[in-house]
Order: sequence, then structure tokens, then C-alpha cells
Amino acid sequence: MEKDKQQTEPNILKRLAHLLGTDVKNRRLDIPEKFGKGYCTGFVFNEHIRMLIMNYELNKDLVLKNPDVNASKRMILFKFQNIIPKAETLSKAIPSVLITTSSMNSDVVIPIHTNTATINIEVDANYLKGLFDLSEKSPVLQSLLLNAQPLLFEQMIYPSLQNIVDEIMSDPVDKTFELFFLRVKAEELICRLLMELEKRDEKHLYALNIHDIQTIYRIKEQMLEHLETPPVIKELAVYASMSPSKLKRLFKQIFGNSIFSYYQEFRMKEASRLLKEEKLSVSDVGYQLGFANLSHFSRVFKEHIGMKPKQYSLKTGPFINS
Repeated sequence: MEKDKQQTEPNILKRLAHLLGTDVKNRRLDIPEKFGKGYCTGFVFNEHIRMLIMNYELNKDLVLKNPDVNASKRMILFKFQNIIPKAETLSKAIPSVLITTSSMNSDVVIPIHTNTATINIEVDANYLKGLFDLSEKSPVLQSLLLNAQPLLFEQMIYPSLQNIVDEIMSDPVDKTFELFFLRVKAEELICRLLMELEKRDEKHLYALNIHDIQTIYRIKEQMLEHLETPPVIKELAVYASMSPSKLKRLFKQIFGNSIFSYYQEFRMKEASRLLKEEKLSVSDVGYQLGFANLSHFSRVFKEHIGMKPKQYSLKTGPFINS
């Protein structure tokens, strides 16, 4: 019986427990108080798919040797982030999932960061390829499942995906069915994500390197920190030390959207947050986000959110909207 249980626990969980001087109990590692707080729990469903849920704060960063570095060479990683709600804060971080080929994530050492709230699902690329006919599928999906070059995609989490995550995190399941239930949910998440990636229209994908990825993410953060100022491609390209064409190409490949469309989508998400959570008036939100013309703000908001900002604010709570 003990042998069967050990086979369902990821090796990384055991390695982390050893480093922290504690044990894994029922596939769960509780962080000792002297090191921080929170927990990790992990599941090896079978040789093709495994999942690690990490929700903890540590007093300092740690580094672990990857005990599964050889197995990771076959695996595609789906890393869900900002999907575990923190009751004490209203986070502006948008839930998303990073999807990477094995050459981006099969490192010999794994950094364990101080503040982590993620769900990692690893799936064997060959197993996924065997589940459906790839011949008619998009180049994005074909390149990902070929798993032959370093690729990274980021996909926003939409409500139906978040609902599945919530079921994984909070649905009480009898121990008899736990592994079965969680494997089905993990595979449902992966299936829905692949269906989204299949919609992307890139015809040719470029192998990525860490420097380019870091640069694109720096551009994204720079842009999202200044939502009141529409991005100027030439200025961003100078900041990135890239040609405008390379910047636009890599940004769209990673995020599945053009720079301006991505910016506008986040701008409207922030507008909806300010209306709903900060209870600001429509005019204050429009001006704060750089709109000189409130009619234009109202039109853009409706295109993204599905209703005008005044309707949205009235729907989410009674307050002044002048």
C-alpha cells in the first residue's frame, strides 16, 4: 500500500520536504513555521501527466536539484498563475497560464521563490499527440506538441477555466476518487487550453531564448504600468533593443495578440476593476486611463466588456457615476 502511495507523489515534493526537514503526508507538504507558511501538494496520475499545487510564502528563496530532469524532457508545462485567490488583498494581477515546451523548463535546478501560488501540470507531448489528429491543426498547436524547439505562450484565464481551477482547489472529494477526479480535471484544463491555442493564427513560429522572453515581458510590464498612455511601437522597440518588426512578431507569438490590442484589453480590465472594486465614477475612470473623450471611452469599454461603463457600474453596485 505504501509503495502505491509513493508512486503517486512527485519526486520534487519529497526533495523539498527533505530540504525543509519535514515529511510529505497524504501527498501534501506543509511548510514548517520556521521557514514560512503555506503548503505544496502533488499528484503523479500516471507516467504521462502529473500536477503540483503550490501555495506558500517562504522566508527566503531556495534552489533544488530537479529530480525529474530526464522525464521533463518529454513534458509540456502548463503553469497556472494568479488563479488562487488571496483573501487579504484585492490583486490586480490577471489570471493566466504559461505554456512551455520542455526545452524551456527541463532545467537541472529549480528555483523555489519566496511567494508562490501556482498550479503546474506537466503532460507528455507524445501522449497529447496521440489523443487527436494534428494534421489539420494550427501551426501553433503542431509546433507546441512537436516539442522540438523552445517555445512559450501565455493565455489569459477565462471564467470557465477558472471554474475548473476552483473545483480542483475546493471541491471535497473522497480519497477513493481523488486521483481520478483530479486527473480528469487536469486533462479538461489542458484540452480547453489547447482549443484556445488552436485559434491562434501565426503561420510561422520562432524559437525563443531566455533573453528575448525577458525582454518581451519587460515591455509588457512597462506598458501595463502606464495604461493611461497608449504604446508607441518605435519607442518600445528602442527600449527593447529590438527592431519594431521583431518586437511585434515575438509579442504576438507569446501573447496571441498585437501589442495595442493586448494593451487595450488590459486597459478595459483595469477600467472594469476601478468601477467595480474602487467604486470610481465613469468620468474618473475614463480620465485616469487617459481618455480625453468619454464617449470614446464608453465605446471602447462596450467593445471589450459587452456593456457601457455606466451600465456596468450600476450592475456591480450602487454608487455615483457622474
